[in-house]
Amino acid sequence: MELEDQWWKGQLAADIYQALRYKELKLPSYKGQSPQLNFRRYFADLIATVSNRFRLCPAARHLAVYLLDLFMDRYDVTVQQLHMVSLSCLLLASKFEDREDRVPKLETLNNLGCMSSMNLVLTKQGLLHMELLLLETFQWNLYLPTAAHFIEYYLSIAASEGDLHDGWPMTCLEKTKLYMAKYADYFLEVSLQDHVFLCFTPSLVAAACVAASRVILHLTPTWPHRLQRLAGYTWENLVQCAEKLLIAHDSDVKEANKQKCSQPAQQEQQGHPAYFSSGHAATVPQYSQRPGAPYHQQATQPVLAAGNRASSYLSHSVATLQPPNSPSHSNPHTTLSSLDPKPSIPSRASYPVSMHYSCAAPCFDR
Repeated sequence: MELEDQWWKGQLAADIYQALRYKELKLPSYKGQSPQLNFRRYFADLIATVSNRFRLCPAARHLAVYLLDLFMDRYDVTVQQLHMVSLSCLLLASKFEDREDRVPKLETLNNLGCMSSMNLVLTKQGLLHMELLLLETFQWNLYLPTAAHFIEYYLSIAASEGDLHDGWPMTCLEKTKLYMAKYADYFLEVSLQDHVFLCFTPSLVAAACVAASRVILHLTPTWPHRLQRLAGYTWENLVQCAEKLLIAHDSDVKEANKQKCSQPAQQEQQGHPAYFSSGHAATVPQYSQRPGAPYHQQATQPVLAAGNRASSYLSHSVATLQPPNSPSHSNPHTTLSSLDPKPSIPSRASYPVSMHYSCAAPCFDR
């Protein structure tokens, strides 16, 4: 732990951070104009589920979803084809961000339970053609910063002995850092679920995840000067993004309490005695825009279990993930024979997608 703290305080980490901040200024614009935008949540969940199955790093998962967002924003792709696109984005991102031994193998992917539920069988040639199309779309440049690339740098000073907890001195800094990391990872996953977070820069989203975590943990001041100096953002810069994250958290807490309260009712209907808990459904509060104001939330336990490194707060498993029902396609469960490279993918990796938009994929400066 001491060596890790020294690393984040070193000049190399600061130089990498500045390079990422410079690179994010050149990220391509996102317009949110895909005709399949209402299916984005499903495919982001698919990427997160497969990513957790192979224990890929958060940077790989976030990069995969970002590649999918950019691709969908520029091409009109059918829902059936988006299954192949999503998994190809994950493969590319894992090769770029993670260790070689963690990159999913073709045979292992085809053996996943969700693949049979989607009637999808991946082929080596089909994946290669799709990866080539993605690389050509992004001009062979996958150096695209996401919020996951910034979060560890901010977490290095996210909690300090000088912070106050509910107005009192902190009793256990290490425990606070553990909960801080859990909540920050949770909020990172929240930011993946909605394309609205793409209107913020990745470094701002990461900073807002830390700020929202401090709000949930009742740490004051909410956004101390050390974090403001390190991230370069004031509380006023973060409040809009942090508010969206906190509202999503309240919605999850409310849903968890609702399910908790519904269990005694079901037991009572089945003839079992009902045991009522003292928990109440959380309401969405009006978050103060003052950085020193505490956030009054009853449920302060992290959504993620303390014994698990953050993976995803999704409730489904790999085996139960089901494809979406598309109103524009008669049978979304049809076998994806169109993804076979022989009849549908000619040479030069020209994938059968229609150019719905006039703008071409921009060239990313290396």
